[in-house]
Amino acid sequence: MSIGVLFLLDKGITNRFFADWIYNNFILEIEHTHQGIPGTLVETQFNWHAMKKFICIAFVVGAAAIVLLGCLIYYGSAKKKSRQIMNQISSAMRQVLLPDQNLPALPQGYEEFKLQLMQLKEMEQRSRQLAQAEMQRKNDLITYLAHDLKTPLASVIGYLCLLNEAPDMPETQKEKYTGIALQKAYRLEELINEFFDITRFNLQSLVLNQSKIDLSLMLRQMADEFYPMLIPKGRKAAVHAPESLILTGDADKLARVFNNVLKNAIAYSYENSVIDISAKRQDKTAVITFSDHGDAIPPQKLDTIFEKFYRLDSARSADTGGAGLGLAIAKEIVTAHGGTISAESGPEHTVFTVKLPL
Repeated sequence: MSIGVLFLLDKGITNRFFADWIYNNFILEIEHTHQGIPGTLVETQFNWHAMKKFICIAFVVGAAAIVLLGCLIYYGSAKKKSRQIMNQISSAMRQVLLPDQNLPALPQGYEEFKLQLMQLKEMEQRSRQLAQAEMQRKNDLITYLAHDLKTPLASVIGYLCLLNEAPDMPETQKEKYTGIALQKAYRLEELINEFFDITRFNLQSLVLNQSKIDLSLMLRQMADEFYPMLIPKGRKAAVHAPESLILTGDADKLARVFNNVLKNAIAYSYENSVIDISAKRQDKTAVITFSDHGDAIPPQKLDTIFEKFYRLDSARSADTGGAGLGLAIAKEIVTAHGGTISAESGPEHTVFTVKLPL
């Protein structure tokens, strides 16, 4: 066996470097000395023990190299697949922000993530639709208000022209025309204020100037201030509130809340009816109610009357015409105070309830 290996080293392996390496590492030269025979006899043997050791080491190293190579291939493949999945998810997230676009297919195992994306897209679509509807209502109401300005302005100009062209007009007729012109001028002022409300409502954040408020006194003063609006059609405002009901809040803004709710009650209540305003303490909450007698608010509209630019009267009569901001602004102010505002309506009876922390 050793002779065959040596023969291969000598004749079969042409790469001398490789042959020398094998010879130096796996060939043993053993010297023998025989008595009576001059010189030394050299015996050459193949070192199978060194070869077995080398093969074991080479196997271990080769196996480790194969495992490492496999890991690198798997890592590269997994990274590529992960990149593809991330690209698909990024594409799906971009689709969420685009209207009228369906979500692309996602790999298996991502069904829950796709469901969340679908829910997010539905929320985004609803928000866009609400924003578009609100913008449309706002544009329509600006058009309506601009149109409504023309009527009282034309009346003011017309009656002032009559007074200017007829200086000898009887005093009673002058007073009549002057009163009508003044009434129309007040209407103009109201419409112009509503224009300012539209811009302030979107651009101005609420800043509360807190102070102690005598709620009973505020409600009674408000009822007295609205007397000119109540009396023309025989309406009355009755206030029922305990003395010294004190809460902390922004007096000017809360006065606006109560004014807007009462104005709404006056606009939609029957003639010769009583609007009941009551306030009471309920644990650590002040509960204020405005109850009027008038046409019921349809149930499907109770959830929308506090939205911006919403109006119950689609006809937009001169008496109730407005920008539809009163109740929406009231809700914003009440919410800023940590309270709530709600409405209930039945046959010929509507109640608005404001709850504020004491």
